[in-house]
Amino acid sequence: MNDDATLSLVAGDLRAVFWPSSGMLGVSLQYCGEELLRRIDDLDAARRKGSTAGIPLLYPWANRLASLHYRAAGRDVELDRASPLLHFDERGLPIHGVPWGHLSWKIMEAKPDSFLARLNWDRLDLLGLFPFPHHTQIAGQITSNSLTLETIVLADDLSPVPISFGFHPYFGIPLVPRSQWRVQLPAMSKLQLDQRGIPTGEQESFGPFDGVLGDSSFDDCFALNDEQSSFSLSGGGWNITVTFLEGFPYAQIFAPKDKDFIALEPMTAPTNALISGKGLRVLDPGKEFRTSFRIALHSPDK
Repeated sequence: MNDDATLSLVAGDLRAVFWPSSGMLGVSLQYCGEELLRRIDDLDAARRKGSTAGIPLLYPWANRLASLHYRAAGRDVELDRASPLLHFDERGLPIHGVPWGHLSWKIMEAKPDSFLARLNWDRLDLLGLFPFPHHTQIAGQITSNSLTLETIVLADDLSPVPISFGFHPYFGIPLVPRSQWRVQLPAMSKLQLDQRGIPTGEQESFGPFDGVLGDSSFDDCFALNDEQSSFSLSGGGWNITVTFLEGFPYAQIFAPKDKDFIALEPMTAPTNALISGKGLRVLDPGKEFRTSFRIALHSPDK
């Protein structure tokens, strides 16, 4: 990616870099010179494969759908398996909406410590997958130790918009083995999943959790008890805290035991909400919907 296609925010010891023409993907988050994002080593390969990396927006739905057909906001949609705008998991289920490499955002305003970007959902190919004309904006704000991302969905006057997106930020602690990372999660309700990773409708109480990651693994979806909840990763004097500020009543935690990362994912709806309707909110025509979350950082030197 050429430098002229990047957008950088800087404040004090914190620097964040995004690719507007490729999904507003967050490709770097460096604090005191150390990189905290993961799966960014080969972004060109990730783009070709449709893989998630860094801080991606999963849009217009997060995680997987149980089939190629869904009905939402009064419309039936049949997804075309041959579409280049779809990505599939290992079981052949459509996952994470349109891969980030296919969504180009327009920068409306850029300052050293903030930006405003806009995505117009009005292309025919996009409407074929998600037939709800609308506009989405992302506002980014950086301080000396935090990055806040606010997302605003603006429905067209004649169309409702189902809300089912999320973010998938991948983190790691510099120079500290995964087995020594400490994870802190709030009390939540854990959604029971079938073998495909689709919620069954059952749930159970979970947490709070505060412990060393060790060789344990997470790939779980949760309903929050408190929409303004925080999730932390720490070790070696480092601390990364993701706080859901508004509009994210669900979370996905993804930490495969053989991978050197953990994803702490803010979600507007649970997995498969476009099909199940559970937890799915529908934005009325002409209205707007807002979400925001913050990544706060502490280093051993601070």
